[in-house]
Amino acid sequence: MPEPMSEQTHKILIVDDEQNMRIALFEALCRNGHEVAVAENGRMALEMIARQQPELVITDIKMPGMDGIELLRQIKVLLPGLPVVIMTGFATVDTAVEAMKQGAFDYLLKPFPVEVIEETVARVFALERRLPQATSRPGLQKVVEAPALEKQIVGQNGKLLQLMDRARSVASSKATVLILGESGTGKEVFARFIHQESERRNGPFVALNCAALPEGLLESELFGHEKGAFTGAIVTKKGKFELADGGTLLLDEIGEIPLHLQAKLLRVLQEEEVDRLGGRAPCKINVHVLATTNRDLAQAVKEGVFRQDLYYRLNVIPLKLPPLRERREDVGLLVDFFIQKYAAQYGKSVKQPSSAVWSRFSDYDWPGNVREMENLIERATLLSRGHELELWDFWDDVEPPSLLDPAAVVFSQAPGHAAVAAAMSAAAEVGMQTLREVERQMIMQALQANDNNRTHAAGILGISVRTLRNKLHEYRSQGMVE
Repeated sequence: MPEPMSEQTHKILIVDDEQNMRIALFEALCRNGHEVAVAENGRMALEMIARQQPELVITDIKMPGMDGIELLRQIKVLLPGLPVVIMTGFATVDTAVEAMKQGAFDYLLKPFPVEVIEETVARVFALERRLPQATSRPGLQKVVEAPALEKQIVGQNGKLLQLMDRARSVASSKATVLILGESGTGKEVFARFIHQESERRNGPFVALNCAALPEGLLESELFGHEKGAFTGAIVTKKGKFELADGGTLLLDEIGEIPLHLQAKLLRVLQEEEVDRLGGRAPCKINVHVLATTNRDLAQAVKEGVFRQDLYYRLNVIPLKLPPLRERREDVGLLVDFFIQKYAAQYGKSVKQPSSAVWSRFSDYDWPGNVREMENLIERATLLSRGHELELWDFWDDVEPPSLLDPAAVVFSQAPGHAAVAAAMSAAAEVGMQTLREVERQMIMQALQANDNNRTHAAGILGISVRTLRNKLHEYRSQGMVE
């Protein structure tokens, strides 16, 4: 149960396009002694937040113009420590996962009794009373100590360990490090490891995704600008190089930087000084530069889209991270790590994958590498209702992951497996949209192939007898089986 409300008044902003909902929440929270304001859309909410910062925002998702998820994103950019509670009458798995990933404190499904919102608000402020306060934004920036399950390198693969040793040996130098590897292999995590192993660990770590910004903004983000340097430059702004002075600068996706900026970047790396746009004199900098890319820069040089001199300047210490399919001994370690991480993050119980999941994980090539695994386990942690993580917990109704492609699942030659495989193939041919439909076909085929022996059928399916029994009960209650 949440802790009792304190007598302290808190400022709460309600955002909902439904007038009746705004009134109901306003009256309920005012009765609890809070100072409550209301907004009927996201734009109005942002304007009100700019004028007077609340201590909690409670917002609906489906609103005209800016929806609640976009409002959540913008709030987390402007005020990362401001707690946001999401409400919706149109719940989907995707929106729930997205809301939690964007940093929502909680996700409430309408309609709900007034006690639910009162308890949620009580939990928000009970938690904040236990957290240390930041001084930069009084009343808003609630700082949580970094948990043990933060981004870190997990694995015992020999090649990975060699790369870590090499990274440690150059971490405190000024030698530019070029981290190569497929998408999702953990290049940014490796860059942060280098920073933490260096003598600059107490300095800033600044990251810039070169592919995420349009050309017009990238130059200003990298090198900064003076007031009046161009239309809209109403204040002087430091670039990422200056912000990283005394620390580490990560240039993520360096292969996407346009040619006309590559010459200026090369000069900054060679001279260790930066010219702001519109500046009168260069500024000296002391920065360790790391760069990442999943492109073949040598080929890009041949094609004339990447400068050869910049390539040589970046490629002083190359580190090529192995894809996950070459680190199969690390799959189990990573699975355990992410299960622990997201169980702790979302307050869920720690569940182990079923034997069917472990079998699929061991055979899978992981084209999306560690990032793909992390996303799948985060989804399964949120969706799982059983005692184990089952294959259907990893399913996405919009875009089923290749992990669960029926044609890709490998079955053994034991009696009954062929029937299950046939059921999955048939389901794929008729265009079934959800894994739950495929799942039901698999279960019924397995039972039929084993004369309704639940123990044998469960063994073939790689699930427990208890899970099978629960599934059959669910199908009967929904009228799907007799």
